[in-house]
Amino acid sequence: MVSTAPYGAWQSPIDAALAAVHDGRPEFVGTVGDEVWWLAPRPAEHGRMTLVRRRPDGAEDVALPAPWNVRNRVLEYGGSPWAAVPRADGGPLVVFVHFADQRLYAWEPDGTADAAPRPLTPCSAVGGGLRWADPVLLPERGEVWCVLEEFTGEGPQDVHRVIAAVPLDGSAADDRSAVRELSDDHHRFVTGPRLSPDGRRAAWIAWDHPRMPWDGSELKVADVTADGAGARLSGARTVMGGAEEAVAQAEWAPDGRLLVVTDRTGWWNLHRLDVDTGRIVNLCRREEEFGGPLWRVGQRWFVPLAAGTVAVVHGRGAQTLGILDPETGELVDAAGPWTEWAPTLAVSGTRVLGVAASPRSGYEVVELDTCTGRARAVGARHLDTVDPAYYPEPLIRTFTGPDGRDIHAHVYPPHSPDHTAPADELPPFVIWAHGGPTGRSPLVLDLEIAYFTSRGIGVAQVNYGGSAGYGREYRERLRGRWGIVDVEDCAVVAEALAGEGTADRGRLAIRGGSAGGWTTAASLASTGVYACGAIGYPVLDLATWADGGTHDFESHYLETLVGPFTEFPDRYRERSPMGRVDRISAAFLLLQGLDDPICPAEQSERFVAAMAGRGVPHAYLAFEGEGHGFRRAETVTRALEAELSLYAQTFGIDVPGIPVLALAK
Repeated sequence: MVSTAPYGAWQSPIDAALAAVHDGRPEFVGTVGDEVWWLAPRPAEHGRMTLVRRRPDGAEDVALPAPWNVRNRVLEYGGSPWAAVPRADGGPLVVFVHFADQRLYAWEPDGTADAAPRPLTPCSAVGGGLRWADPVLLPERGEVWCVLEEFTGEGPQDVHRVIAAVPLDGSAADDRSAVRELSDDHHRFVTGPRLSPDGRRAAWIAWDHPRMPWDGSELKVADVTADGAGARLSGARTVMGGAEEAVAQAEWAPDGRLLVVTDRTGWWNLHRLDVDTGRIVNLCRREEEFGGPLWRVGQRWFVPLAAGTVAVVHGRGAQTLGILDPETGELVDAAGPWTEWAPTLAVSGTRVLGVAASPRSGYEVVELDTCTGRARAVGARHLDTVDPAYYPEPLIRTFTGPDGRDIHAHVYPPHSPDHTAPADELPPFVIWAHGGPTGRSPLVLDLEIAYFTSRGIGVAQVNYGGSAGYGREYRERLRGRWGIVDVEDCAVVAEALAGEGTADRGRLAIRGGSAGGWTTAASLASTGVYACGAIGYPVLDLATWADGGTHDFESHYLETLVGPFTEFPDRYRERSPMGRVDRISAAFLLLQGLDDPICPAEQSERFVAAMAGRGVPHAYLAFEGEGHGFRRAETVTRALEAELSLYAQTFGIDVPGIPVLALAK
């Protein structure tokens, strides 16, 4: 029976604990012979990541038990932390990074030798350990090639990165000098190498401060030569890219030519490069993205197949999987319910493996048989833990912002099979600002969204100007205008929903984490649109963040987002929420991980201290053992319940069974 109850007070089977244990998604899928392997989150196990293997008979095993945590800290956001190849006896040879010590390990499960992982690299007392990412296993050379991130001092920018070779015999486990550096230190940032089919060349992506990789990067190619010390990379040269062209991925095709995703057309399209002649061909010219921002080293939006075709993740906004014929430009999309594919692909023969989701299903490992065209979930399969009738029904919307610009958003109205609201009541709505800010909110089932919508609170995810997925021009709307365009776009969506009668104008909220936390705090300080906000691990003081207050990767990001500090010091002061606490009158919840190297807790603590005694209801929750983004089930549960309590108290809603968040003034 459907009962009538106020919006926000509906009872729901989707509680915070349920949403928390389903937080995260499979990552970095790969194949080892006929087996499929991937990383899987374990929120209930202190947020660790484990390797899962699917055997040919369909059996799915956790490959590495606790406390192994397969994750690296390269660029702090991490990158591909594992690789595997079949051994001569048929079992897998696996290399992976263990988060606790950041050492690279080799592991031979199913072998006759001791199956325990053995370290390949030494520990380091500087910078939290030597860090390794994007490994390429070369057992014929007795090595693994990968990115080495090495801290040379205690400062966040005392670091250098190179492509390095690590011996598989363990000789470098206690001897840093046994690690051979293959590339020079000319570039500040590098990805892992991709070796040509004949092994004579290597390609990788590089960039330097103050650019981020989606602003401008270079595709490097070098010859693989050998001397008495082993193989090395010689004659490195730039073959594509530059200051205004961003290369997102490069792989060698079976014929020895390079396939490259670059945005030289204004969109990340797939190109083919003949390294010898320099001839470049756009293989599928479309106003769509065949790549994305390189936040994590080792992301893959395409993989070549032996037959000459290429599996590609592409789209405008949403990303789907297709098979591209590079000779004709014909692109055939895979059938199936999945509407969003993550930037992780692998291939085994005629099979393509990826990670995909939809508005009705969470992320799962999906296999496409390119011979039959059949796609099926083969791992981490989505299981409905509650009746799907409680899932929200999203609406894809485009709003009109200042100067007539488009603003893309996903709107999730309140939805429950058990409840309806009084006819004269409009629902509260929460605007979700994604992180990045060069990120994007995908259109997929998210139980955190359902946690609110099934209780009668609407959610609108705003892909504000600066978001990825809509071309370079859309991304660059944020240049010099961070804290303006993102704030305006979110406010436009909120006010439009209120103006059309979808949302209650007096019960609007905003929330976000990281860059979304900045947008949330900046919105509370510069608009009167919202009654409250939930701010997660944010940037709050631009000047401090730019002056050694964050990690190396983003340490010059503000030069693009705001402008060089030496030229525009007033912008840094005027836009920072830290300097505008006197303008904040809306209630807020501030959530912070105490082990966050990207947005350190120091800013949040100063912000809370500045708000003390100002009469604005607020709460500060800090979590030991959490970094930039929350991974532990207990943390996510506490944060969601606190956020709901904030909305309930601000909007005057009675929500039984939820711990009351204590709000200070």
